[in-house]
Amino acid sequence: MMETVFDQLSTQCVAKCDYAKTGLHWSVFLPASEIVRAAKLLYKEECFLEDITAIDVKEGYLLVYRFNHMDRPCRVALRVLVPHAAPKLSSISHVFHGAEWHERETHDFYGIEFSGHPNLVPLLLPADLDVHPLQKEEGARASLADLLTPCEVVRAEPGFDLLTPKAEEEGKKAKTSGAEATGA
Repeated sequence: MMETVFDQLSTQCVAKCDYAKTGLHWSVFLPASEIVRAAKLLYKEECFLEDITAIDVKEGYLLVYRFNHMDRPCRVALRVLVPHAAPKLSSISHVFHGAEWHERETHDFYGIEFSGHPNLVPLLLPADLDVHPLQKEEGARASLADLLTPCEVVRAEPGFDLLTPKAEEEGKKAKTSGAEATGA
């Protein structure tokens, strides 16, 4: 049933997850332009918003929106990557009113702007604080592929490689370095 919802969206990657390992049934990467449309479709499916958070990774800020359904197994994570240089995304608070507080908290800790938010003022931190405490220094950021638990990719855009494990890349580098060292 959820696959028909995802078919209506421009997705970067749709993955079916092992609930016992991940706590999710679906993990979906979306371009930033699709978050409001996705929220509206999940609202029509009678899903509710559990939370919104962010992770500061090498590739940018990964926003994670978790939705669930009261009557059937349907825990979904919508994931949107926004760049460090322009951390901005449309608010979904007009679709899910509870998103207002989650977006304010995410803004407090990461500095991500939610355009269209009705009251993007500090929620937990002092109004005069000019830092966002969960932003990491560039060298302290992990790669997104290192943080995500693998799921079964149902479909992905060509070239979508955010889920490529770093270990595979390092293995390729080691083989190349070894070949160079032996003169091969």
